[in-house]
Parts: sequence; C-alpha cells; structure tokens
Amino acid sequence: MENSNLIPRGAMLDTWSKDPWDNGVQIDKMEDLNKLAVRTWNSLYEITIIDGRGGEILVRGGQFFPELTPAHLSGATLGGSFCKMRGIYVGFRMELCHDGKRIITTPVQTIAVFA
Repeated sequence: MENSNLIPRGAMLDTWSKDPWDNGVQIDKMEDLNKLAVRTWNSLYEITIIDGRGGEILVRGGQFFPELTPAHLSGATLGGSFCKMRGIYVGFRMELCHDGKRIITTPVQTIAVFA
C-alpha cells in the first residue's frame, strides 16, 4: 500500500486563489471608523477600524482584549502559513498582533457591519 499525505483542501494555494471570498469583509476596503461585531466559536469581538489599509484597529473581546485595545489585524487564516491580508471571513480565524504577540482566534461564525 502506498503511503500518502492528506492535505486539507483549504491549505492548498490553488483553492485560495479560486475562492470568491464572498463570506466576509476586507477592512482595507472599508471606511475608517466603521465598526464590526465578529463572533467566533468562543468570543464576541467589537472592532473599530482606525486605518483599514494599514490594518490598525481597536478591539475588545476574548480573553486577550477585555477593554478597547489598539491592535493590528493581519488577516484571515486557517492557522497555517496562508493569510488573507486585512480580511475577516466566516470559517477562518482572525490573526491579530498586539504588543509584539500574535493572537489567533477560534474560527469566525458571524460578522456584522455597523455604519
């Protein structure tokens, strides 16, 4: 029997490049000071976009952000090396940076955008 390695479909570059990316938001395409509510498996995050193109946000929620805290949204990830820069997408984890630490959330369940 041949030994083969199974690779999750979402971890393949071809899958990422063909994805329509219609189940989330790109903060670099949104107005600064827009607010989002992002529910993950474990937490609810309140996000205010400070500089969407630069990924700068204020975030509150989860165990790492009990109060509004300046942070950097790297983007959406499945926990591997691929990252959809400045994106928040259902089914993906948010990758945030604060005080030199990388924080990866549980998978996003819902996203609400407030004008």
